[in-house]
Amino acid sequence: MEERPQQQRRELTLLALGLVLAMSPWFSTAAVLGQLRDAWELSRAQASWLTIVVQIGFVIGAIVTSTTNLADRIPPRRLIFFGAMGAALANLVVVLGNSFEVAIVARLATGAFLAAVYPPSLKAMSTWYREGRGLALGVMVGALTIGSALPHLVNAIGGVDWRLTLVAVSALTFGGGLVADRLCCDGPYTVGAANFDPSQLKAIVANRDFRLASAGYFGHMWELYAMWAWIAAFYGDVFASGRAASLAAFVVIGAGAGGSVYAGIMSDKRSRSDAAALAMRWSASTAVVAGFLLDAPLPIVLGIGVVWGFWVVADSAQFSAIVTEVTDPRYVGTALTIQLATGFILTVFTIFLVPVVRDEFGWGWAFFMLAPGPMLGAWAMRVLRLGPRLIPDEEVEPEPTWVSPFF
Repeated sequence: MEERPQQQRRELTLLALGLVLAMSPWFSTAAVLGQLRDAWELSRAQASWLTIVVQIGFVIGAIVTSTTNLADRIPPRRLIFFGAMGAALANLVVVLGNSFEVAIVARLATGAFLAAVYPPSLKAMSTWYREGRGLALGVMVGALTIGSALPHLVNAIGGVDWRLTLVAVSALTFGGGLVADRLCCDGPYTVGAANFDPSQLKAIVANRDFRLASAGYFGHMWELYAMWAWIAAFYGDVFASGRAASLAAFVVIGAGAGGSVYAGIMSDKRSRSDAAALAMRWSASTAVVAGFLLDAPLPIVLGIGVVWGFWVVADSAQFSAIVTEVTDPRYVGTALTIQLATGFILTVFTIFLVPVVRDEFGWGWAFFMLAPGPMLGAWAMRVLRLGPRLIPDEEVEPEPTWVSPFF
């Protein structure tokens, strides 16, 4: 029989791999957007909606799974499989329908099915870790980050027909569901399936630590997906080559995998709130200046983007880790889904607003608009830190009376 640490590493590796594959449809149309614009004669607004509608679908799916406690009534690995299978089929409908109207409906369904993949994967991994949970969930979000960056790498390589690309993504998605369902195992901290209990929604929201962790997450989401959705367009105005812009976007977004792991290590050594607050102060700082450096030397523009990409998602896993530690273990899946669903609602507004502000005032103010989100999140983490201590239980060093939102 394997020792516990070996089992933990095995499960973390397999479930992270499953998440990378299963979440790949999220930005699948972004990988072929240039071809779709030509084939379907898309306007800029229509192209934006291919991303926005996935966020809306995710929210709808998350509302259904949370209000029915579905995330805690079905074993998480099986729910991941069902979600991945549905997302794979919805992604294929884009190919079969071959029109913008069909694609919008299919992308909405894709987001809804992915709501049955992402939150349950975090719950599944939390059943393997108590100590080291921050790092474990950081690795999971790092896997999600790499999956989100991959379409830009596909764009950079180029030369693949869009239909073949989407079919390949569907195959990978289905494979990710199989990895989670067939190769992974339940952890030692698994609790039995919960009964349907609508009163748990009220109990979860009434939890002070859950509300503060969610406030931090909402500030994080105000920034994250707008940055991910538009960073390639930003670099399109920086580089003369479209492939160079896509490669830059891949590097910048992919840097977040390292940030997620780093923040996970820090959270296990100090606290979840410290790690999340540090990441948000850095990401807010870079959001303030990144767009105003459009005409700076290329190494500086790319460097500030990598710094932003590293920190912009580094805090994400820690909000989920806090939720798994402060809510009833029987309803962790429901609590995670509530937090994620509400956060994704915010992404719809900022994804829509960035190009509007950019067209009117330029990239500097478009990205500057994202900074208040992580600043608010950093404040919520400071309030949480001064309240009842989350694990680990070390003594907290006294903080100065006033703390800068940036340093």
